[in-house]
Amino acid sequence: MFVKYFKEYSYNLDREMEFKVYGHAGKPCVVFPCQDGQFYDFEDRGMIDTIADKIEQGRIQLFCIQCADKESWSDTWGDQHKRILIHEQWFNYVCEEFIPRLYQIHNETAQEDYQGKVMTTGASMGAYHSLNFLLRRPDIFDTTLCLSGLYHASYFFQNYNDPLIYHNSPTDYLSQMDPYHPYVEKYRHCDIIICCGQGAWEEESCKDGNLLREQFARLNVPVWIDFWGYDVCHDWPWWLKQFPYFIDKLV
Repeated sequence: MFVKYFKEYSYNLDREMEFKVYGHAGKPCVVFPCQDGQFYDFEDRGMIDTIADKIEQGRIQLFCIQCADKESWSDTWGDQHKRILIHEQWFNYVCEEFIPRLYQIHNETAQEDYQGKVMTTGASMGAYHSLNFLLRRPDIFDTTLCLSGLYHASYFFQNYNDPLIYHNSPTDYLSQMDPYHPYVEKYRHCDIIICCGQGAWEEESCKDGNLLREQFARLNVPVWIDFWGYDVCHDWPWWLKQFPYFIDKLV
């Protein structure tokens, strides 16, 4: 399996950002870590191993990246506007800096000129990022696999009325989206999978899953929202089962 580590400067964040690539070809996929996690967590937790055959077959190429959650979503005592500004800087880093590098690396390793769209995936906070990126930038992303995510910003930003926070809260902005918004037609051509269990620590994920199902139905956007059993909790052992199950349906 092709594996390579990178550490590169970001002008949006004014710091070096790390990421790691797994695979040489196939659908390029950005992997977001769990809250406050690291770019190497998918490898350390065994998630890479669960789809190693598909990576080696050139069906999917994973780009595991670094986030800025500690300074934004997790800094609950910090200034709310400053926190969301840091998130936006990181969001812009991904779209303006990282994605062009993704194409460059992918086309070098796959020896092709791929100009298609990109997949996102992640668990917990990584699932939130995965869906939010696709919904905000359907010109870049067209596939997402979201495991055990929360999709309302108020869980992290209490008593807020900041427009930037609203525009990073999928359950809020989707509920206000006009069915004729140009993004909606793009969503209809995306593959969107949202999964969570119904066991320990999954209550909020289930609530958001039901809200999203209603909102996507209102917009006539086909999605797969899958609720696993009451024994399925918010933790790695279940994500290790869910991840390869759904990846097999996507690539």
